[in-house]
Amino acid sequence: MDETAGAIADPVRREILVMLRGGPMSAGEIAGRFAISRPAVSRHLRVLRESGLVRAELAGRRRLYTLDPGPFAELAGWLAQFARPSGWEHRLDALETEVHRTRRERRRTGSAADGRQESTA
Repeated sequence: MDETAGAIADPVRREILVMLRGGPMSAGEIAGRFAISRPAVSRHLRVLRESGLVRAELAGRRRLYTLDPGPFAELAGWLAQFARPSGWEHRLDALETEVHRTRRERRRTGSAADGRQESTA
């Protein structure tokens, strides 16, 4: 998790990850989108590769990079403890509470109605 967090700490690496969401890209295509040198982009790609966030495979003379979202799962799970539930989660929790309350009331009133029907019959 620390390696993943360290890898995404840099804004250039975060931008590379966003770019790779669209599919595989060569190192040259990635470097062409930045105003920094190709060796600097190459170093960023190496950090992402070593952290497991991207995979590289040779396709002829080109190296294609693809996103590997697996390492994000542990980090996302850890970060989730700090996130406040969204408005929808609060509403769904309230709905669940109301459903349970209604079911309890129906069981109680249903049992009472059954008892009354039996005594009058």
